[in-house]
Amino acid sequence: MTTLDLKQIQISSAIDLFSKGEINQALDAVQDLLKDYPNEPVLFNIKGACYADLGQLDVAVTNYKEAITIKPDYAKAHFNLAGSLHDLGQLETAVQSYQKAIEIDASYAEAYNNLGNVYQELKQFDSAVQSYQKALEIKPDYVAAQYSLGNTFMELGQLEEAVKSYKAALKLKPDFVEAINNLGITFFKLHQLDDAIRSYERAIALDPDFADAHNNIGIVFSELGQLDEAIMSYKAAITLQFDYAEAHYNLGLIFHDLKRLDEATQSYKTAIAFQSDYADAHYNLGILYHDVGQLKMAIDSIKMAIKINPENADTHKYLGNTFQSNGQIDEAIKCYEKALSINPFHADAHRNLSTIKNYIHDDDQINLMQDLLLNGNLSQSDLVHINFALAKANEDLGKKDDLFKSLNEGNRLRKEELNYSLNKDLDEHSNLKRLININPSNSKESVKLKSSKIRPIFIVGMPRSGTSLVEQILSSHQKIHGAGELSTLNNLIVPIINDCILKDKKVTEDSYLSVRNEYLSYISRLNVSETIITDKMPTNFRYIGFILKAFPEAKIIHLNRDSRAICWSIYKSYFPGEGLGWAFNMKDLAGYYNSYIDLMTFWHQLFPRKIYDICYEDLTTNQEEETRKLLKYCELEWDDNCLNFHNNKRAVKTTSSLQVRKKMYQGSSEVWKKYESYLQPLIKVLKN
Repeated sequence: MTTLDLKQIQISSAIDLFSKGEINQALDAVQDLLKDYPNEPVLFNIKGACYADLGQLDVAVTNYKEAITIKPDYAKAHFNLAGSLHDLGQLETAVQSYQKAIEIDASYAEAYNNLGNVYQELKQFDSAVQSYQKALEIKPDYVAAQYSLGNTFMELGQLEEAVKSYKAALKLKPDFVEAINNLGITFFKLHQLDDAIRSYERAIALDPDFADAHNNIGIVFSELGQLDEAIMSYKAAITLQFDYAEAHYNLGLIFHDLKRLDEATQSYKTAIAFQSDYADAHYNLGILYHDVGQLKMAIDSIKMAIKINPENADTHKYLGNTFQSNGQIDEAIKCYEKALSINPFHADAHRNLSTIKNYIHDDDQINLMQDLLLNGNLSQSDLVHINFALAKANEDLGKKDDLFKSLNEGNRLRKEELNYSLNKDLDEHSNLKRLININPSNSKESVKLKSSKIRPIFIVGMPRSGTSLVEQILSSHQKIHGAGELSTLNNLIVPIINDCILKDKKVTEDSYLSVRNEYLSYISRLNVSETIITDKMPTNFRYIGFILKAFPEAKIIHLNRDSRAICWSIYKSYFPGEGLGWAFNMKDLAGYYNSYIDLMTFWHQLFPRKIYDICYEDLTTNQEEETRKLLKYCELEWDDNCLNFHNNKRAVKTTSSLQVRKKMYQGSSEVWKKYESYLQPLIKVLKN
């Protein structure tokens, strides 16, 4: 046996020890061999690999470099050096080492693949694609390169190419669950939801403990509105991996949508506990706190989201919304301006800022908004926001023609966006009259009511009729909690109405009882000390029959105001959501208002002396007298705080949030007269 043969046998033995995972023994063997062969590059390469395996990357780098010093064209050593540099986060240097390995060995497929991985981390996705494709040219059955190529195409938004790559990887390795899962993600992004579900189900069938697939299929179910299935999927992911922050967060989103707020809060908090820098979880927890009026906690949560991700314009905008709800107008303005400094195209931030800002000539924001209209390539939704914002600016500047040019266009686009037809609401009003099955004089006996310590007060009327002002006055009373505009009653009643229409039947006594129990259950979860709760959702006027049947102890306060003042105030206001589609066209608005008057006449006739009417104009001119009458109707003693309602620090999330924090203002019902000639299509249709 020659010396060379002996040397090869000894080196092979050390390599064999390393391959078996006997790292310390391999190191001992290499150290012994280096005494005899101090200039053998292979030994330094093996030694580097051992230290890399032990996590001592700096020592590994030193040994790889020693091997390269001895043998500059040692491709494997350059490759291994690049791997350790990659693990150390020295990405640019790792690129150079991989490139050197490839320069020495142009057929080094693994080097091309790993170079692609580094480019991925550097966000140099085009270079990553080229590297993976080169690896596949050399080695067509290279599954890892095909999979990584799919990941890179997904990062680039080239989703069809990503699908091809994942399918190619799965052709080589059909049980590659990570590729199946990512194929599902790609299908989801392509909105091919059935294909996404099939992919995730395939991944779960191959690996029932694959938590990511359970979470991801939950996202698809959520998108499809299959919320029970989504909840089960998220819970399955959490059962498999309890510290799965994203699954807890996704579960929180579902609970939030379902108004299961305690569970949503807990889910968001759990996500944050496992991932303290989870900006979206902090943000949505802040939204939840805002929804329930816990504004200080909302501000703290949203500020934390901003601390984690300070360049998210949406988060700054929502912090502005929260400050605005809390009456902190200067802070709100700063937040909206910050959002716009990050994203000058943020149309919603422009509109929100416009609602609390008084414009002067040559305002930079006006110039920017006008430029966006001309050159911004805006979506329809963004055009709506910008037009409403410009309308407010032109109102401040006294430019009536420009005001109505922007306002009419914003409303036209909004109606088109919602695809609204007035007939749907008129039919609903007719059905509400037809479906109510009630004997008002015997309502207490007809429903098996459970007594409740909670006494609701429903404040109803058209939007912009003064409901926010009345709630602000009442909630200043020591015994009353103002809950704001609750969608709860609407969410409970609409399914009942739809079912009755479908089955051509009247509303049953059990339905009234269900509405009562579920509504009171929701109210009780507000966890407030007061037992008298105001709900000032204006459009609950539609459900007065339900209210008086299900809550005979409730008080109903109905706001009257000059119809032209109401409709002008509505027409110039932007309303989110889909519930007020009639607000965005003068004839629709007048038609809806007339139907509202007809429905209120019906309720008054059906329930004489059960509805308390209060005139907004009388309230603003005779504040104390009307407030005393109001409290008497509510069976409450006098409270001086009700006259100082503007000092009330509660959350106000409606369009009236600014007005109700000021002393009583008289004359607002006359403002429409300045625009009478522009409002003729509205005024001509109004009945009164």
